[in-house]
Amino acid sequence: MDIVANVGPALALDVAEAESIAELRHQAEGCSRCDLYRNATQIVFGEGPGKAEIVLVGEQPGDQEDVAGRPFVGPAGRLLDRCLEEAGLDRRRCYVTNAVKHFKFTQRGKRRLHAKPNAGEIKRCAWWLGAEIDILKPKLVVTLGASALYALLGPKAKLTPERGHILQPANHPPVLVTIHPSYLLRIRNEVEQQRLRLDFVSDLHKAAEFRLR
Repeated sequence: MDIVANVGPALALDVAEAESIAELRHQAEGCSRCDLYRNATQIVFGEGPGKAEIVLVGEQPGDQEDVAGRPFVGPAGRLLDRCLEEAGLDRRRCYVTNAVKHFKFTQRGKRRLHAKPNAGEIKRCAWWLGAEIDILKPKLVVTLGASALYALLGPKAKLTPERGHILQPANHPPVLVTIHPSYLLRIRNEVEQQRLRLDFVSDLHKAAEFRLR
């Protein structure tokens, strides 16, 4: 496990105060900390058991999550579920959330296309993500993609060199770095996609092993 000195906004900034995830979710229902709430259907808060040992952090809800009000229920979520199962992790025992809780998109006709959240939006939403982690006190946090990694460990942590590593920020839960499952869905070459999918499952398997320590 590698020790890291720097932390991101979810671990460095002030966060919301609540006794439980249910109370925190209730606080977040009317969130207007950034402008993303103006166009989103609703806030998409994290979900999972209150004593989850593993927290999975993605980037932001997508179109289907925005409509359903639940994280990781679209194509990337379904792929994540399959990969978790292959890795020996039960999603129902994990807490699944995002660095940003509202859907950011660009309207193209009737389609709403994903738009990457910026650093300011991630920092504003760290108020909720940091509180989720404080309440749950998990054994391990898994960052899915660059936005989640930035939220937890800041701009100096880079996805490619840290991929598959478990990093230990002082006084906070360890962080396992991996890709977002949506990355796999964008790969058109089937051989390459399968190779990277196996790598992703291998990363998640490290989380499963860590939980059993």
